[in-house]
Amino acid sequence: MITWNISRKDGLDILHSGEIIESYPEDLPYPSYLIVGYSHRRPLHVVMSCAKEICTIYIVTAYEPDKLKWDENFRRRI
Repeated sequence: MITWNISRKDGLDILHSGEIIESYPEDLPYPSYLIVGYSHRRPLHVVMSCAKEICTIYIVTAYEPDKLKWDENFRRRI
């Protein structure tokens, strides 16, 4: 997140308003999800992991998606 100049608030905003576009139920130690959203009109991907048994969500990483690897809405890989 530091490399991309993404703040904790940006990541949390995406978690609250974004859309899950991929899920990884087999990830360990907890299932994870790729979420797309916008912060200040900037597209961002946030990978979060969810530990339901302890009611905790972890932000694994956040980054600006590569326009050459994602469709125009940053929801599907090309």
